[in-house]
Amino acid sequence: MSGRRRPALVAVLVLMTATASVPFRPDVLPEVVRIAFAIEQRGIVYAWGGGHAEEPGPSKGTCLGYTGKIRPCPAARTLGLDCSGFTRWVYALAHGADVLGPGNTDDHVRKMRRVRTARPGDLVFFGKITKKRVKTHHVGIYLGDGKMINAPETGAVVRIDPIGRIRDFVGFYRL
Repeated sequence: MSGRRRPALVAVLVLMTATASVPFRPDVLPEVVRIAFAIEQRGIVYAWGGGHAEEPGPSKGTCLGYTGKIRPCPAARTLGLDCSGFTRWVYALAHGADVLGPGNTDDHVRKMRRVRTARPGDLVFFGKITKKRVKTHHVGIYLGDGKMINAPETGAVVRIDPIGRIRDFVGFYRL
């Protein structure tokens, strides 16, 4: 190998080694994931029914249908997001419009199509879906590597969790 090419090869190898150890960069991921990371950093609390006001975003929740462990139900006095309120807000910010609407996880999954190969930014649903019935109980935003950002439960904040933490995985869905 000539002496001229050797420094160039060394420079390429140094750059490859350096960039291989660079931490995960959310700025190169889809807009949905970047927005979800930004919201996760805010420490927004979970509120049953939160995020379902006329406009997407944190709102006071409701105790109607609440089955959480914390008693009395704190949702009506808590400004926050539930799982579908969180995904609704992120998708609205990313798409520039309220594409999921104010419904719950069952309503949202009906607006999407199931995909076999997930990409960061897809939604991850949990529950049971058959040809005759849709009954979901949780949704998060897929990050890759078996992880999602979600608003998990009363007493928690929007956070990153392994997908396997929630029972009844249904699949990955995309608009």
